[in-house]
Amino acid sequence: MPTVHAYAAPSATEPLAPTTIERRDPGPHDVVIDIKFAGICHSDIHTARGEWGETLFPVVPGHEIAGIVTAVGSEVTKHAVGDRVGVGCMVDSCRECENCRKGEEQYCLKGNIGTYNAIGRDGQPTQGGYSQSVVVTEDFVCRIPEGIELDVAAPLLCAGITLYSPLKHWGAGPGKRVAIVGLGGLGHMGVKIAHALGAEVTVLSQSLKKQEDALRLGADRYFATSDPDTFEQLANSFDLIINTVSANIDLDAYLGLLAVDGTLVEVGAPENPMSVKAFSLIPNRRSLAGSMIGGIAQTQEMLDFCAEHGLGAEIEVIAADRINEAYERVVASDVRYRFVIDTATIGA
Repeated sequence: MPTVHAYAAPSATEPLAPTTIERRDPGPHDVVIDIKFAGICHSDIHTARGEWGETLFPVVPGHEIAGIVTAVGSEVTKHAVGDRVGVGCMVDSCRECENCRKGEEQYCLKGNIGTYNAIGRDGQPTQGGYSQSVVVTEDFVCRIPEGIELDVAAPLLCAGITLYSPLKHWGAGPGKRVAIVGLGGLGHMGVKIAHALGAEVTVLSQSLKKQEDALRLGADRYFATSDPDTFEQLANSFDLIINTVSANIDLDAYLGLLAVDGTLVEVGAPENPMSVKAFSLIPNRRSLAGSMIGGIAQTQEMLDFCAEHGLGAEIEVIAADRINEAYERVVASDVRYRFVIDTATIGA
């Protein structure tokens, strides 16, 4: 098995540190990818710090992967050496259940296999994109179209599809009033995509400090949720609200912003349970829903859409030795709007 350099979290209480890991030899349907860039998702931090239940330590995070194909298995038909490709939050699924057959592998009834912190078909823990290379079955590798640079493309493999999927599912487009809660790594992509889909886009953020950014990214309106007048002013205003923040919010207050048949979709994942009053839902026939990433076909659709509309993430590229600093800044909301690791600095 080839050995590659990586950065791993040794435990929930230790900083990430350089290490080496083994990647499997490519099988007939595998693609070997030279990783060029890996985005830092808040999910990486939750997992590395053991905040989402059991973590398989040591763990190499990273599920926003962009790179170049360096080798393919003997039966690979979807990718070729030299292709620009990406890998997102999952690297396999059962492929047999009802959801997998519908192209909704993210909802695999037997559980999809995560890009890291999961057990692969070979019985070994999966390790993610904070590394020099990765081996992935061809069916879970997406093509990154020309026109999107690899560094700004990397976060699309999680942040992009996490917002694209619910926006498409709940019909964001012309005539639809969409609110994005939080203007961070997820939220800023929600603004860009919703605007490109033709929806009227409003950003709801705690303060006004990101207002100029939001309008530049495509928002039509911006309101500070710290101002109590906001919730009175915007009552019954939206067809769709997507909450991207990982902290608990007052769901009852936000549900009051929905029009008849409006839906509040959770894509952020707070640590603590959420509560909601029945009478926040019953008036206006409101719905509370959740969404996680998208299937492989929809992820490819998202990448093609972003290329067509010139969309990429707003990023800050860092060397690998700054990962721990970047983690602290993400937790402090001190990034606009996604850290991306230049993986050429891993093992350098």
